[in-house]
Amino acid sequence: MTSTHGDASSDLTGKPPIVDLATWQAAREELLVREKAHTHEGDAIAAARRRLPMVELDGKVEVTGAEGPVPFLDLFQGRDELVVYQHMWYDGAPHQGQCEGCTTTAWHLKDAVYLNARGVSYAVLTTGPWEEVAPFVEFMGYTEPWYSVRGLDAPIGGQMGHIVAFLRDGDRVFLTYSTTGRGNEPVNGSLTLLDMTPYGRSEEWEDHPEGRTVAGAACWYWRSDADRNATWGPTGRPVPQWTRPGATPVDTLGRHGDHH
Repeated sequence: MTSTHGDASSDLTGKPPIVDLATWQAAREELLVREKAHTHEGDAIAAARRRLPMVELDGKVEVTGAEGPVPFLDLFQGRDELVVYQHMWYDGAPHQGQCEGCTTTAWHLKDAVYLNARGVSYAVLTTGPWEEVAPFVEFMGYTEPWYSVRGLDAPIGGQMGHIVAFLRDGDRVFLTYSTTGRGNEPVNGSLTLLDMTPYGRSEEWEDHPEGRTVAGAACWYWRSDADRNATWGPTGRPVPQWTRPGATPVDTLGRHGDHH
């Protein structure tokens, strides 16, 4: 099993060719033209996103957090904009049995001070019952507010795994944007940095140079065992959980029941 240790290796395959600095600089500048075009297209998409229509919601619907039931409007914390991450939940699962992808996303946005400075609030929503969610949040050490939206319909509740944006106009609340799948990746700065490295994410779906050996399927390094070996088997848990207090090997490692 491939390890997540990241230990140095002398037998890496498919290494980049070795050239002088001038040759490297020329190749770098050639790629920069494409990168700038990609950035400008991203700017254009963001401009179109800002022009999407919006849907009014009931801001008085109640969600449950650390202080008990509160109206959804309270999640704005007096600000005009709100971004939420909708964290999937497996009922009855041990902490280490919760979703790897959602754990990864939530882990990368534990401090929203820069969003707050821009007038945007942030919260995590999940369909899990609060009595299960609360100890999980404490175990993981998350600092941003979490709320249970159990029993509520989309877009506040319903299917999870989305990043959703809302706008407040007085006491009125509007849905403005939502994304899922790889659209959630901008939150995960680790993926962006990996994409800048010569070996990328080391996932099979990527376009790799000829002769390069890759580690495995998408997200192969998101779960590991007690020895930090990457594994999606019954001894694995989301990688950040090994750094949590009390995160020692236990008999209930792995997913709960038939959840995937």
